[in-house]
Amino acid sequence: MHLTHLLLLLLFSQLTSMSNKPLILYTFWTNNGVKVSTFLEELKGAYSSIDYDLKSIDISKGAQKEPWYLKINPKGKIPVLVDRTRNDYVVPESGAILLYLQQHHDKDNKFGWDPKVNPNEYNEAIQWMFFAYDLGPMQNELQHSRSIPEKIPHVEKRYLDQTNRLYGELEARLSQDRDWLVGSGRGKYSIADMTVLPWVHFSSYSGVGLDGWLNVKQWLERIRSRPASAAGLNIGLP
Repeated sequence: MHLTHLLLLLLFSQLTSMSNKPLILYTFWTNNGVKVSTFLEELKGAYSSIDYDLKSIDISKGAQKEPWYLKINPKGKIPVLVDRTRNDYVVPESGAILLYLQQHHDKDNKFGWDPKVNPNEYNEAIQWMFFAYDLGPMQNELQHSRSIPEKIPHVEKRYLDQTNRLYGELEARLSQDRDWLVGSGRGKYSIADMTVLPWVHFSSYSGVGLDGWLNVKQWLERIRSRPASAAGLNIGLP
């Protein structure tokens, strides 16, 4: 092993062992990054036992491909969670991290549901988490089609139509006298909302306006008005 890489590994080991916070988050200011930091900030506010060390991984400089980081996550992606309370268990992939945190650290199910006690709500939350994995790629492709020098109108229209369709589904759900995506009555703010949140929060980057989606716009404003979520949305800024 190159001496520089060895020194980096030693430094990483010393830094992580100095803290007694239960969790470590390796992240950057991206859609997938902020959904996890948003949940962690909400957990911090809800439980006195929850806190985490933040490790910024500047993907614009290729930090996620450095050897020391690849030892944590061989996929070379962010975010990654390390749980010191469970023998430094490593969780990559943002959706998996949210489910893991809700399972192991949201003891009172404040942001989710017990699959045995509330199986329907639990499944509905999963459904809306999967919905985000339709919305995200379509919105990303729309942004890309609008940013390339050589425009291809029919391609841009396809992604615009699909993005609008998905926003229409989100609008329809939130128009049913509810504040949040899942839960009885007006719903409960949960990891379902947090999974969809980044795409709507960053929608302007794709040229998607929210004026035509009143309930979606109000839902976003409700989330941004939560101090913990507002803080989470700004974590990982370069």
